Amino acid sequence: MNFNDRRLEPVWEKVRSGERLARADGLTLFETDDLLGVGRMADHVKAAREGDRVYFVINRHITPTNVCVLSCRFCDFARKKGQAGAYEHTIEDMIRMVRDGVREVHIVGGHHPEWPFEYYERLIGAIHAAHPEVQIKAFTAAEIDYLWRRWKIEPKEALTRLKAAGLRSMPGGGAEIFSARLARDLRYTGKADPDRWCEIHGIAHALGIRTNATMLYGHIETVAERVDHLLRLREQQDLSGGFLTFVPLAYQVGPAKVVARQTPPTDSLRTIAAARLILDNFPHVEAYWVVLGEDTASIALHFGADDVNGTLEDERIQHMAGAQTPAGLAREQLFRIIRDAGKVPVERDALYNVVQVWDERAGAAVPPERRGTVQA
Repeated sequence: MNFNDRRLEPVWEKVRSGERLARADGLTLFETDDLLGVGRMADHVKAAREGDRVYFVINRHITPTNVCVLSCRFCDFARKKGQAGAYEHTIEDMIRMVRDGVREVHIVGGHHPEWPFEYYERLIGAIHAAHPEVQIKAFTAAEIDYLWRRWKIEPKEALTRLKAAGLRSMPGGGAEIFSARLARDLRYTGKADPDRWCEIHGIAHALGIRTNATMLYGHIETVAERVDHLLRLREQQDLSGGFLTFVPLAYQVGPAKVVARQTPPTDSLRTIAAARLILDNFPHVEAYWVVLGEDTASIALHFGADDVNGTLEDERIQHMAGAQTPAGLAREQLFRIIRDAGKVPVERDALYNVVQVWDERAGAAVPPERRGTVQA
């Protein structure tokens, strides 16, 4: 492999030999002008793990409420109780939102000032009872921490009870950027700090609950803060081993306007590639089409990503922040994102068990003996 920036050559030697990248290597990945060189290395790592397979899931987003006690500077989703645009779904509303064919329900919402822990417990139990075939992925570490702050339900107890009610996995939101400076400047100091966020994911992993991890980038963070965030996630994965997917989230420029314009696609491609190279113990890295757009998500499948998320019916948080992508995609559109990259679509469930492997012709499934399962 030839590089335009010779600083990438020792990084490539580490990648080829399976040696873990150091912080200085991570900084080089973000600082080099040789974006294609970084992408080729990440694609090499992804191909060694998954070949040409790219995952997607038929899923449904449910956002119980946008009423939130926090006032994060970057958030265009949250409202105060009684404010214009505030809403609160009933449990019955949310049960009706889950349609036939959905394999994953993704539940994330605001930090409601009045809903007790038992409300969330009943919500999970009700959806599980009404749709036992659907895997429920719900509640960020920030939400679990808030339930402790507000109702004094310890995270281990909360997660144990939620798992008994039907919780199967957790999303990775609420991480933002692991930086005290940014927590202060972006006013998310009321959320779980990095130690607490990692602690809660470690508790979930010990209970057999698999989780995702995120990073909000493209605002006022530094390159060094991005690298440190990734290294902290890698360290936690070494300790508890339960992360499934890393999901980079490009900041969407809505009314809050922390920055004037969204970070360019090249920055998103670099971030995905660097994450694939640094997070050597994460099974999957996602190109989240909602924040990237379909075209960039497709290109990202050559920069280390092996997942595009899913149909995401009624996704609200990113769209209320200004995301311009459709609010949901049908399976055929996900096929297009994946096939435009020359990759093979693999339909999965929330835990990366393979549901269907699709060949090059839309609608044609690979025979069952060739489907296999994913070891995550």
